[in-house]
Amino acid sequence: MSGHSKWAKIKRAKGATDAKRGQTFTKLIKEITIAARMGGGDAESNPRLRTAILKARSSNMPKDNITNAIKKGTGDLEGVSYEELTYEARLGEVAILIEVLTDNRNRAAADVRNILTRAGAELAKSGSVSRLFKRQGIITLDGGKYTEDQVMEAALDGGAEDVALADGVIEVTTATEDFEAVLNILTEKNFETLSAEIDMIPDAEVSLDNDGTGKAVRLVEKLEDNDDVQNVYSNIAIPEGFEAE
Repeated sequence: MSGHSKWAKIKRAKGATDAKRGQTFTKLIKEITIAARMGGGDAESNPRLRTAILKARSSNMPKDNITNAIKKGTGDLEGVSYEELTYEARLGEVAILIEVLTDNRNRAAADVRNILTRAGAELAKSGSVSRLFKRQGIITLDGGKYTEDQVMEAALDGGAEDVALADGVIEVTTATEDFEAVLNILTEKNFETLSAEIDMIPDAEVSLDNDGTGKAVRLVEKLEDNDDVQNVYSNIAIPEGFEAE
């Protein structure tokens, strides 16, 4: 999963330099709201809400923000109604999955198409991209703060599938059903996470030269910058020595 670790490092650095904390919170609030709307406000009986809350806590979201998002989803507070959409796209050999939460389907569709067109990408046939990915839990930690062995001892006790260090990031991989248990045990043992989420991981990655990689990374970043876009997944492999602009 070294490509994913490298991507996590790039996204973390970009988040720090661009002060994207507010945008991250907005996306997390939308996820919590729709999870509560679809499955109720009780996290114990709503796995999607439980996962969204864990992700929000790992990003240090204030408890009041989480509570208010749940109340908006259940209708206890006035809120916006969001719709879930998934777009599949290709940039040459690169496959891209785009998950959207929006209150305006037409705006979101137009924005996504515009971003793709400007980057030389195009929408793909439904199912042609999604079949190349599988859903897994991914938890990342700072490799400069913890050793791989420290994390591995705790994570494997919780049921993690793998623990790997790459590019200064320790990446813990779990099955979706074990994600919560692994994250909880790391939290209980006072490990601070950089990220914790259920991701769509490609079965195989595509390697390009630096120019091609740069184009793919810039496209993903443009998509992620859109307020309606919740998550973007790609099968691009990040080569050694590559740095995001």
